[in-house]
Amino acid sequence: MSQHLAIIGGTSGIGRATIAQLQGDGHQVHAACRSPEKLADLGLVAQRFDALAPSPLAWPERLDGFVYFPGTIVLKPFHRMTAEDFQRELQVNLFGAIAALQSALPALKASGHASVVLFSTVAVAQGMPMHAGIAAAKGAVEGLARSLAAEWAPAIRVNVIAPSLTDTTLAAPLLNSDLKKEAAAKRHPLQQVGRSEDLSALVCHLLSGHARFMTGQVLHVDGGLSSVRTFA
Repeated sequence: MSQHLAIIGGTSGIGRATIAQLQGDGHQVHAACRSPEKLADLGLVAQRFDALAPSPLAWPERLDGFVYFPGTIVLKPFHRMTAEDFQRELQVNLFGAIAALQSALPALKASGHASVVLFSTVAVAQGMPMHAGIAAAKGAVEGLARSLAAEWAPAIRVNVIAPSLTDTTLAAPLLNSDLKKEAAAKRHPLQQVGRSEDLSALVCHLLSGHARFMTGQVLHVDGGLSSVRTFA
């Protein structure tokens, strides 16, 4: 059955792969992003949305799903983080999601069986140096998701995906050489970094009826980094 799905972000990486998969499955994608022209080749006329300065969004009467993709990768030692740095992390990852969710809530309620997917990071479960800003912001996202999962049950499911480093445009500075890619892969028990298609497949699963008995979960798609230790 075709669904009406709201995608926030999605111009590259995991988001773009998700949109392509959803369209291929026959769903109606309603997108909002900072650069709408980047989705024109997918046949989408997207609304303009900037997480740093959220504007009102218009949605159809019914939305069966919602995914928020905007994120950041700013790695700094704590003593160099300014209040503005923390505020930006919170604005993009948390407050932008809140604004978009509040705009979509009436349409999600109209569905009666909607699914919301948010993104966190492995750095919340696994302490990492120089990740204070993003870990703090995404930790707040996880708390928000669990609260909303309780508040909106049973009509709206809310789940979170917490990936490790994934080979996307956002992560390009961390993977822009064979040496960096090899080092990043070796930090994971599965000896690889994530791929956009791995994450997009999970997003589509969570939006579908196959995940109808899941809510309030944080799914760690991180190559085992947060939970597994291997011996050399």
